[in-house]
Amino acid sequence: MTTPITLPDLASRALSGGVVHANDEFFAPSDHLVDPNPPTFTPRTFGPKGQIYEGWETRRRRTPGHDHAIVRLGVPGIVRTIVVDTSHFTGNYPPYAAIDGCRVDGHPSPEHLADAAWVPLVPRAALAGDTRNVFPVDPGHRITHVRLSIFPDGGVARLRVHGEVTPDPRFLTGGLVDLAALEHGGLVVGCSDMFYGTPNNLIAPGRARTMGEGWETARRRDDGNDWVLVRLAAPGVVRVAELDTSHFKGNAPVAAAVRGSAGDPDDPDGWFDLLPVTRLQPDTRHRFLVEDVGAVSWVRLDAYPDGGMARLRLLGEITPTGLDTVRRRWSAP
Repeated sequence: MTTPITLPDLASRALSGGVVHANDEFFAPSDHLVDPNPPTFTPRTFGPKGQIYEGWETRRRRTPGHDHAIVRLGVPGIVRTIVVDTSHFTGNYPPYAAIDGCRVDGHPSPEHLADAAWVPLVPRAALAGDTRNVFPVDPGHRITHVRLSIFPDGGVARLRVHGEVTPDPRFLTGGLVDLAALEHGGLVVGCSDMFYGTPNNLIAPGRARTMGEGWETARRRDDGNDWVLVRLAAPGVVRVAELDTSHFKGNAPVAAAVRGSAGDPDDPDGWFDLLPVTRLQPDTRHRFLVEDVGAVSWVRLDAYPDGGMARLRLLGEITPTGLDTVRRRWSAP
């Protein structure tokens, strides 16, 4: 099952996260904090202000105080783990950092956020340079924004805010919704292999722009097949299954099947077909109508025998009970 560090990064630009305010970004812009790609570094690449870093870097502080940046999460959620990544910052990383969170619904301005009720997520803690500094977070609050404070100044390459998505239920009613979507609260909780790409890419927003934005397994040399297990955003009735192999040309699965379960996913007798084993084409967005076989809470995608897939979409209607569960999570503190 999924561990906190493999939960989605709620702050990522891939989920529409963004930096809404930074008090200083003299050497490198704060937008780098939410870049979904790993930070890179090329020595001796100098711009007008010195060595170019792919991160957020403030000037050397000559007055009391500290620097900070405020990040709007792409989707609100319950934070489980925060990573303050100082990769490539060696003599210029901040020695300490603290992270606070707040819940402000809607689209608040930086001025509005300055007066928000911030709660500590990670108290002031020591950082190591050129390191992914990992901090567990005691969950309990639904967060929409985080504030990274660095003491007193320096550079941070990336800020990762891993957690559980808590979607706004008002956007999950009135027609078909993607029950598997990461932004709606769906999550890949198990998979056979993720050699080339994380399986949560399958349920990420938007279309994959390259093969690297999908899920791809190693080449199998046995008689088995690869698979992913998805916990849906809420129990629902699947009407359309979309299996998108875009960009996978010489390495798409030959076929795939989709099964659902309404109960314990570990019970082999509780699974039934939503889409039987069906031949797939490379580099193709496949859409299949699904017969009404009842509500499901879990879906398993089987790829035969291996290969890559860009996206998995499961369009359907959330059950009244499922929608009540989403509403309770949304209204919690």
